[in-house]
Amino acid sequence: MNKNTLWLLYCRPGFEQDCAQETLRQAKQQRPIIGVEQAPIVADTGHVQIALNLQSLRYQDLIFARQLLKLEHTIAILPERDRLTPLLAAIAKLEGSFGALWLEVPDTNDGKTLSGFTKRFQPLLEDALRASGKLQDLAAGEATYKNNHLPRLHIFFPDKQQALICTSDPYNSSPYLMGIHRQNMPADAPSRSTLKLAEAIEVFMSRSEEARMLRSGMTAVDLGAAPGGWTWQMVKRGIRVSAIDNGPMKGVLAKHPLVEHLRQDGFKYAPKKTVDWLICDMIEKPGKVAELMAAWFVSGWCKNAIFNLKLPMKQRLGAVDSALGGIRKSLDDEGINYRMTAKQLYHDREEITVLLTRTKG
Repeated sequence: MNKNTLWLLYCRPGFEQDCAQETLRQAKQQRPIIGVEQAPIVADTGHVQIALNLQSLRYQDLIFARQLLKLEHTIAILPERDRLTPLLAAIAKLEGSFGALWLEVPDTNDGKTLSGFTKRFQPLLEDALRASGKLQDLAAGEATYKNNHLPRLHIFFPDKQQALICTSDPYNSSPYLMGIHRQNMPADAPSRSTLKLAEAIEVFMSRSEEARMLRSGMTAVDLGAAPGGWTWQMVKRGIRVSAIDNGPMKGVLAKHPLVEHLRQDGFKYAPKKTVDWLICDMIEKPGKVAELMAAWFVSGWCKNAIFNLKLPMKQRLGAVDSALGGIRKSLDDEGINYRMTAKQLYHDREEITVLLTRTKG
C-alpha cells in the first residue's frame, strides 16, 4: 500500500457515504484491480479520506464531491501556542511552490467556529511561505489567473488540533474556497430556489459559454415554475419564458412582459415549437423527471436543459445512476449528440442539478 495516493474530498454534510462510493467506483473503472484503504466515514462531517493505488481522479465526473485534494501530510496534534512551526516544516518537504494558499474548515456548525481562527492565521502563514519561496506572490493589481498553472496549497482544519496539508490541481478541482460557490440572494427574486439555477449556470458554463448560450431574445420553458425563482434567472437575461405551473407566480414575475404563465401540468405540457431552454425544479421522483427530460430531447422540443433530480433518503447513488442512465439510453438510441454534466451544488439539498445540452456530431 506504499504506492497509494491519499485523497481528501469535501462534500455536503450527510453525503459522505455517497461521495466515497462514487469515488471508489470511478477509481475501479480506471483500474479494475486496485488497492483501496478508506478512513472510517464519519457522518455529517462534510469530508472523506480515501487511499487509492491511483495517481489521478477526474473531479468533473464526481457528482457528490465539492472538492478533490491530494492529502500530502497530516498533523494529528498541533501545538496550541505555535501552530506555525510544524506546518512550515511539513510544507517545506513538499515539492515545488504554490500559486495560492487556502485555509479551509468543514462546512458544519463546528467548522464555522474555526473561521475566525483561519482568518487570523492566514496572513501569518502566507507571509512565512512567501519568505521561504513556497508561495508565489502576485504584485498588487495583477490578475490572479497568472499563477493558475501552479498547484494550490490547502490546509484543512477538521478541528483546532488537526491540520491536513493538501494540494490541488487547478485544472482538476473546484476553483472555489471549500468547494463552495455562494450566491447572494437577489432582492426581487421570488424564492431562494433562484440561487440553485444561478449557481448551476456559473459552475457548468464558462463566461463565454454563458454569453453564447443565454442570450436576450431566446425562449425557455420552466416546468413547475411557481413561484418563479428559476424563471427570474432567465427573465433577467432577457429570455422569454413560458412558466408552467398551477400555482401562482409571485412578485415582479406575476405580470412580467417576458413571462407567459400557463396553469397546466408540467408533465403534460408540450410546446408549440422548439425552445432554446427547458428548466425544471419539480418535486418528483428522479426517474420520472429524467424520463420527462429525455422525452423533450427526443421530441426535439428543446436544445438545452437544466433540471434538478430530488434524491431518496437511501440508495441515492443508485437513484442517480438509474435516472442519468435512462437519459443516456434514450438519447443514444435516437442518435442524439449531447453533453450531460451533473453536480450536487452548494445550494442543492437532497438533490443534484444536471445540465443537458445538444452538441454537434
